[in-house]
Amino acid sequence: MTDDILISARNLSVRFPLSGGLLSEKTYVHAVEDVSIDIEKGKFFGLVGESGSGKTTLGRALLLANPITHGEVSYSDGDVDYDLRSLTRQQRRDYYSRAQLIFQDPYAALSPRMTVRDIIAEPLEVMKLTSSRRETDERVREIAAKCRLNLEHLRRFPHAFSGGQRQRISIARALVSRPRFVVADESVAALDVSIQADILNLLKSIQRDLGLTFLFISHDLSVVAHTCDHVALMYFGRLVETAPTRELFAAPKHPYTKALLSAIPSLDPDDRGQVQKLEGEIPSQTNPPPGCKFQTRCPFAIDVCRRDEPALEMVEDRHRVACHRWKELEGTVPSALEVRAES
Repeated sequence: MTDDILISARNLSVRFPLSGGLLSEKTYVHAVEDVSIDIEKGKFFGLVGESGSGKTTLGRALLLANPITHGEVSYSDGDVDYDLRSLTRQQRRDYYSRAQLIFQDPYAALSPRMTVRDIIAEPLEVMKLTSSRRETDERVREIAAKCRLNLEHLRRFPHAFSGGQRQRISIARALVSRPRFVVADESVAALDVSIQADILNLLKSIQRDLGLTFLFISHDLSVVAHTCDHVALMYFGRLVETAPTRELFAAPKHPYTKALLSAIPSLDPDDRGQVQKLEGEIPSQTNPPPGCKFQTRCPFAIDVCRRDEPALEMVEDRHRVACHRWKELEGTVPSALEVRAES
């Protein structure tokens, strides 16, 4: 792993067993399959896909909140180098202080029985990162100020705040342990559009000030375009395309990526766009078909797609795509940055 990579995963898989009868064969939900990614230090790495594509499962696996079935994951921040699958108990506790999660729902993520001060201070107390209440209070006030919370806010309970304010409390709680790596799991999905912009700007500001590395999980490509430096598209637990954000939006290669980009609403009320509709059924995650898992919805699927699983192929530097026919289909579907055709 090079010095500019914080998290590196190779052939990462997460499968969940399903209970069966005494004589029945055990089956598994293939939530994440054979994923390889590198997340650079100090960057926003976007992870995009439909609901059920495995985005959250992958993020939680990198935080060791989900068991890793197969593969390798390494973490290196300049101070420590960890193989996340073979941590000692002490190393695991240390890693939890270095890697944190911002939850999706700011209403469900905060205890209604705790003050904001106690909510933010809880990670410090649980992980024993401070030696006195005075030091804890200083750390809480410091991170609260960065998240635009004042001293009066610290004495209140969560029910007294709006959704955007609650999300700032959740962000403060995640950052109070001074992590290096933060997973933001749909952290603006439950907020109004105007509040989304405020929270995204706050995250970008904090990321620059503290030098944090974010894995930003979202289903909203317009949010990802505004926030992320690099984007990976997931479908059915697999990566189908990954590239720097500007390059992905300007020149998508995979049919699934092109379909998602074509569905981004236009700001022009008279523009009806040229949306690429996806028809067909999503395969079963307990009994996935052979070949490309997108074949059941892809209008360009041929025999090789139904037979062989495509590997992530290098298009050019830092741009990879998993599709047997991407070269043949080049230019057949307009990119998100091209002029939309009128209906």
